[in-house]
Amino acid sequence: MKLFQEIPVTRPATPLLDRVTFPADLRELDEAQLLQLANELREFLLYTVGQTGGHFGAGLGVVELSIALHYLFDTPRDRLVWDVGHQSYPHKILTGRREAMLTIRKALRSRKIRKHDLLIRIRHGAKWLVIKNEL
Repeated sequence: MKLFQEIPVTRPATPLLDRVTFPADLRELDEAQLLQLANELREFLLYTVGQTGGHFGAGLGVVELSIALHYLFDTPRDRLVWDVGHQSYPHKILTGRREAMLTIRKALRSRKIRKHDLLIRIRHGAKWLVIKNEL
């Protein structure tokens, strides 16, 4: 894991993350590339939150988890919804909403970006894990 001494003030170069617009793109990567993807995702997350303000601790804590879930599950057919909105930031970046992160504070105020994030539903075999998000 790459460590950061400060929040990036210029948009970072993210050549691997640039190739991932949707979870299917992520699944095209080799497992050996996932660490680099996690580092780029983390750096982009730090940059966007540094530009817009807000909380990033929960998102930083689930970078690898977000990548693993999208790599192993058939998302978006297998639906994922996060416990709190801030945890979903890496997920949003990996699911076609990367540029929207630069306006996240406006979106959160209008509730548009979290509108569908009300329940966590993870299908595991024939069972569903459901966790309600208390808004």
